Order: sequence, then structure tokens, then C-alpha cells
Amino acid sequence: MKWVLFDYGEVLSHAQPETDRGRLVEAGGIGSDLFWQGYWGHRLEFDRGTLTAGAYWSEVLDRRASDAEVARLVALDVASWSHPNEDAVSVMKEVSDAGHPVALLSNAPICLAEGVDRLPWIQTMDARFYSGHMGVVKPDAEIYLRVASGLGARPDDFVFVDDRMVNVNGAESAGMSAVHFRDAETLRSGLEAALATG
Repeated sequence: MKWVLFDYGEVLSHAQPETDRGRLVEAGGIGSDLFWQGYWGHRLEFDRGTLTAGAYWSEVLDRRASDAEVARLVALDVASWSHPNEDAVSVMKEVSDAGHPVALLSNAPICLAEGVDRLPWIQTMDARFYSGHMGVVKPDAEIYLRVASGLGARPDDFVFVDDRMVNVNGAESAGMSAVHFRDAETLRSGLEAALATG
């Protein structure tokens, strides 16, 4: 049976709600545009594990963040990414109930990974991989190959699901099949087609 490897953010979870985004900006104490410029501008290195939480949030705020500020921002960040997309989660459960092992591959810093990994529905998945622990990020082909190796499988034993085409292309370059996520219904039909081929 093929593995189905899911992305997390904006696939199994919703994008950060505006209320949560507002709390993050308020906690940062800087303008919204500057906050999000820093948040996304340094995020990939945070996801890769080359920046600690303290270093990342200091970069975002463009000043040294105190330990208390870092703890507050980490908690708010984790909360902002903890809203499940129930429809997509239902598709994941359908796939699992049909006998296919399911795994998670997320670009996520260690502190976010720890929060996500505590979610009860995430713990039902057969395996979970986070870039912060691996030192490599999507769409680098290495991350997909390391997941396959870690699960004792070949890349062509996987169907990968992600909302970003760059990550879909990265998985395909590593030898995996892939489905571009847009919504739960197209995910369901895309997985049916991909899994029917072997």
C-alpha cells in the first residue's frame, strides 16, 4: 500500500486566522507590515533549524526579544497554526481507514513542531516529520528522500500532498507522486486517482 504524505499548514490546518495574526502583531509591538515582512523573511531559516526561537523573533522584531516575549510569541504562533481543516482531516482519516499509511511532512521550526505534535488528531498519523528536526526544508529533494528512507520505503511508494506547487514539484523531482491541494473535494478525487495507479 502506498504511503500518503501530507503537508500541514494550509492543508490539514487552516491558514492563521486574522484574530490570531492580530494577537501576534500586538505582542510584537511593531507595525503589521514590518512584523509580517520579518516573520516570513526569516521563516525558512527558522523552519530549517538554523535560527533558534530567540534569534528568529529578534530578527522579526529587529531588536533583541526578551525571554518572556519569545515565550509569548511562540505560544501565539503555535496557537495560530492549530486550527484543523476538518474537511481535509476527514480525507486523511478516510485514506487511513482504507489501509494506506499516512504521514506528515511539514516545514516547521522545532517549537512549532512540538506544539503541533501534541494535537490528538496528529498523533493518529503513522509518522510525522518536521524540517526543524531534519535541518532541511521543502522543496529540497533531500527532505523527501530522507522521509522515504526513514520509513524504509522508496520514493515511488508515496503520494505527497501540498498546497504549494513548488513543494509538489520538489516531491516529484525526488520520485514521488504528488497531489496539489486546493480543497478537500479535489484532494479526495486526486488521491483516488493517484492511489488507483498503484
